[in-house]
Amino acid sequence: MMKKTAAVLTVSDKGARGERVDTSGPSLCKILEEDGWQIEYTAIVPDEKEIIQDEIIKCTDKLKVALLLTTGGTGFSPRDITPEATKAVLERETPGIAEVMRAESMKITTHGCLSRGVAGIRKKTLVINLPGSEKAAKENLQAVLKPIGHGVKMLFSEGSADCVEQGVPTIKEKIPSMDEWIKEAKKENDAGKCGMYLFHNGVVRETSKAQARFGVQEDLVKGMQFSYDKDKVDIALANARKMPGIYYARVWLNEGNLKVGDDIMYVLVGGDIRPNVINGLQALVEEIKTKCVIEKEI
Repeated sequence: MMKKTAAVLTVSDKGARGERVDTSGPSLCKILEEDGWQIEYTAIVPDEKEIIQDEIIKCTDKLKVALLLTTGGTGFSPRDITPEATKAVLERETPGIAEVMRAESMKITTHGCLSRGVAGIRKKTLVINLPGSEKAAKENLQAVLKPIGHGVKMLFSEGSADCVEQGVPTIKEKIPSMDEWIKEAKKENDAGKCGMYLFHNGVVRETSKAQARFGVQEDLVKGMQFSYDKDKVDIALANARKMPGIYYARVWLNEGNLKVGDDIMYVLVGGDIRPNVINGLQALVEEIKTKCVIEKEI
């Protein structure tokens, strides 16, 4: 069973020498604790590749935390080598997480594209590089905090990728409340720029896709086997947030064996004016349906 354990590693020469007070690390710990994570370990290390790698391996292999956040060393300075140190010990990269964080940063400052942070998996630990700035580190973490929880659950599941093929339902988080989503959306930094939110709810229908789209007469659908690629969904979200006038986008997807009438997806998009929000919602739903999901009608 997954435990929400985490570690936070601050990478800073001055911090390691005691010449600078670390505010980023404690701020990240606070956000995680408020989200139900248990902080197992924190440390401040210099910008030295071998030391960073040793600390990452300690957290993933020895402490076996579910989530490891690093802050610092993701810029262009010659001493900024956190991404290189991290990639050297990762087993699998998860590029969607870093892409979403950079996309969110770009909404605040064009300098957001200069962050070189990476994310990935080692053993059963999700490792994410965050910027050294306290403000940027907090903004980046909050942008991906919810999908992080789902990603870590997937890491601790046994054979979840095969469950749909074998007809075994996948355990899924509680179906979201749109009232809660709207409340949370209105607390975001860019909420003041949003003049409209549009919502899409996809459900399993008894009419087959071929009949609904092309008029082909087929037997009624009894259900659907549904799964999705999280990294591709993250990319779709990042693409939506780059569209003109779009300041908010959020997605929930179901998975497993679904019945007629079950929810497939919830999508919420917020933006400045109706045409932009309509375009953003249509583009996001289309990319999810064509590039991110696998659905098999039964």
